Amino acid sequence: MRPLFVLPILIASLGLSIGFNINNSHGNPYEKGMSMEQKDANLRKATFAGGCFWCIEADFEKLDGVVEVVSGYTGGQSENPSYEQVSAGRTGHAEAVQVVYDPSRVTYRDLLEYFWKHVDPTDAGGQFVDRGSQYRPAVFYHDEEQKQMAEESKRELEKSGRFSKPVVAEIVRLQTFYAAEDYHQDYYKKDSDRYNQYRRGSGRDRFLQKTWPASQGRSAAGGQDKKYTRPDDDVLRKKLAPLQYEVTQHEGTEPAFRNEFWDNKKEGIYVDIVSGEPLFSSLDKFDSGTGWPSFSRPLNEEYILQREDRKLFMSRTEVRSRHGQSHLGHVFPDGPPPTGLRYCINSAALRFIPKEELEHEGYGEYKQLFEGGR
Repeated sequence: MRPLFVLPILIASLGLSIGFNINNSHGNPYEKGMSMEQKDANLRKATFAGGCFWCIEADFEKLDGVVEVVSGYTGGQSENPSYEQVSAGRTGHAEAVQVVYDPSRVTYRDLLEYFWKHVDPTDAGGQFVDRGSQYRPAVFYHDEEQKQMAEESKRELEKSGRFSKPVVAEIVRLQTFYAAEDYHQDYYKKDSDRYNQYRRGSGRDRFLQKTWPASQGRSAAGGQDKKYTRPDDDVLRKKLAPLQYEVTQHEGTEPAFRNEFWDNKKEGIYVDIVSGEPLFSSLDKFDSGTGWPSFSRPLNEEYILQREDRKLFMSRTEVRSRHGQSHLGHVFPDGPPPTGLRYCINSAALRFIPKEELEHEGYGEYKQLFEGGR
């Protein structure tokens, strides 16, 4: 459970009574997001539970394309639950967040991938220091399309080998979402000192850094992700060599053993030749004997997309960069431990940055990978 000293101090500092039933907003299902959707019909909602809603709200609000995040309660039996009731585990509700997002800037699939990287999906008994079903991890889907995508995303996470224990986070239909009391909303901004003290002590960030070493840090610490984009086609034709353009834009394949990086053994990272997205690390590179650069896992899975490829009369899984939309290669289930995967990538889709040039090239956050291991 959260440290008991936090709530009394907070209540006193805001001049609220222990009951806090007079001026709170938990008595009505969330309407603020609905008003936003009325202003912009293109906005959508997604709902997630992952332990302390202060933390999940803070993390999602840093994601580009997210318009608003509201802390609240869902998944239980009682109507209009209060924080006291939910935190005591008496209502069956989970602390959750409702995310209002712009699907033209961030997709539901993006939200799912981001969610998995900010919780422990193997712990059904709570999250980190907060214990009890009220802190269980869950995806609350709004419609059948979200359900299908959530189940598929969960299966992919299970197959990735990222966790040694089963992924037990629930995927359940959203019923009613109740906004939490006003003082819980944007708590990480209202009382950043106490929020940061709680978060440091919760064990959340230590777990996330250990589990997702390349994708954490910026979001947890409050930084914004870099902006990687795909230039216009005219720019690409001038920027890329003919083979690079053919591979990345027309799904071409370069010759085996006659490409730039198949036997490169230098330490550093590989980025998308089109957008600059950091994709793979030399620490995960291995000799597959195929004549193409091969990696056991991505450097940062947030920048990797996988799609079914049925060309050449077979079914394969294509790998693309998220922002550059570059065709990179394919991934196969015949790689080494711990993932058992082989990302077979075209050199023509990559630019290599040696470890000693990472800072100069703007990828200084990855230097730590080569200063004591991953």
